[in-house]
Amino acid sequence: MTHALNIVWNPSEGIDLGFFIIRYYSLMFVIAFGLGWYIMKNIFEREGESIEKLDSLFIWTVLATLIGARLGHVFFYDWEYYRNHLLEIILPFRFSPSFEFTGYQGLASHGAAISIIIAMYFYSKNVLKRPQLWILDRVVIPVASGAIFVRLGNFFNSEIIGHETTSRFGIKFIKDHFSPMDAVNATQIANPKDAYTAIATDPKFAALLEQVPVRHPTQLYEAFSYVFVFAILFFMYWKTEKRKYTGFIFGSFLVLLFTVRFIVESVKESQGGFESALGLFSTGQWLSIPFILIGLYFIFTADKELTN
Repeated sequence: MTHALNIVWNPSEGIDLGFFIIRYYSLMFVIAFGLGWYIMKNIFEREGESIEKLDSLFIWTVLATLIGARLGHVFFYDWEYYRNHLLEIILPFRFSPSFEFTGYQGLASHGAAISIIIAMYFYSKNVLKRPQLWILDRVVIPVASGAIFVRLGNFFNSEIIGHETTSRFGIKFIKDHFSPMDAVNATQIANPKDAYTAIATDPKFAALLEQVPVRHPTQLYEAFSYVFVFAILFFMYWKTEKRKYTGFIFGSFLVLLFTVRFIVESVKESQGGFESALGLFSTGQWLSIPFILIGLYFIFTADKELTN
């Protein structure tokens, strides 16, 4: 029995240049940061700030995003593992059961949010010479656009998937269900790439494809929703007076983005963490609640600046 849209997701690793593969996940990060720089360039020009300060902001934001997202995953979602493998927090390798290059698997948006807020405090104090909320009200606009591409990167990686579903929007994520070794063993095809392709397209392996459950593409749900979050924040800054109300756009960002996260988490597979200890909600939902409450506080306490 096939599901409504009959989408089988088996993407390539990236764009193969022969001597190098540009991985889609990395490409999405490059697009996110590049677009973010362009958006902030227009904002800085409007506000009369120098491009030199923008270059510093770019470096601060990139480092804060990557470091915070990594540490967020380590401490919020997988501390039980990393407490016994401390070097793997900072190194892209796994040493047991055998040495393996893993890259930096696991990036948590909640950790990135906390890290960016902290980084903007030091940036605003040491470089920008403006109040922290001034830069937070503006930097969240490109952050929201970046969130779209990060989730698209997750989709290319077949990670952060949803519960099984009969929804017409459901997708079969082959690479989530079969590890490379599983695919090779099941098909007796030595190359994992070819093995995955065979499962996805060869009628001979239809029984294997039938084993793959249909799941919610939660990455696409979030990416689509973040388009609207970005559009709302962009409109607030460029078309309304809300940019003059200190903390309003920043608060709106927290409420909108983490409300989306809270809702989508309800159909997302568990990512681990402390949810088993607290119950009721997932780890991602528990972590989203404080951000939503803080966002509401800034929205309702926002005061209009005395000067532009």
